Amino acid sequence: MTLKRLLVLILIPLLISCNNKKEQELTERENALLEREKQFADKEAEYELLLKMKDSLQSVVQIKDTVPKMKVWPDSLKIKWNSKMICRESNCTNYVIGDQRTEVWEFASDSTGMYVNVLNNNEIKRVFRGQYLINKIVLDSSKESSAKSNVKIKVILDDIKKNVIKGTQTITGQDNCTARFSVELTPSKK
Repeated sequence: MTLKRLLVLILIPLLISCNNKKEQELTERENALLEREKQFADKEAEYELLLKMKDSLQSVVQIKDTVPKMKVWPDSLKIKWNSKMICRESNCTNYVIGDQRTEVWEFASDSTGMYVNVLNNNEIKRVFRGQYLINKIVLDSSKESSAKSNVKIKVILDDIKKNVIKGTQTITGQDNCTARFSVELTPSKK
């Protein structure tokens, strides 16, 4: 009997240690599984956040696209306007701060779109493509017709009143120099 007792005394701790080892492995697996579940939940939350951000950005783009654009100039603009432009800043050799220019601007529209003819001595010097948004007029000219160089001109008129329209004209030269002019339009008396 002592041999049996001795054998039982040896086997019981051995069995208990095997059980503890399996229990420890099982606990480690559970902890690893819990960690993976936590990582997955974090990634899922990040994904949901990105989806919400994407939806909000799309709604901003949709709002921007719904800003009404007019197809023709309002009657109040369809007259000749005297323009007075003063150079306010420049890193171009062609334009010096303080330079003043005067022209006549004529708002027109037809089946091809909206545009502004810029006249000097009753000759068209430049034609701007135009857009009339709710509170501003945006004009673009891809290149100046009288120059062989590639000059880009953008005009934003954002102070529109009955007898005066003000804004900024930005000229980008062929060497990427920039000149900014203040623009003031007043109705022509002629």
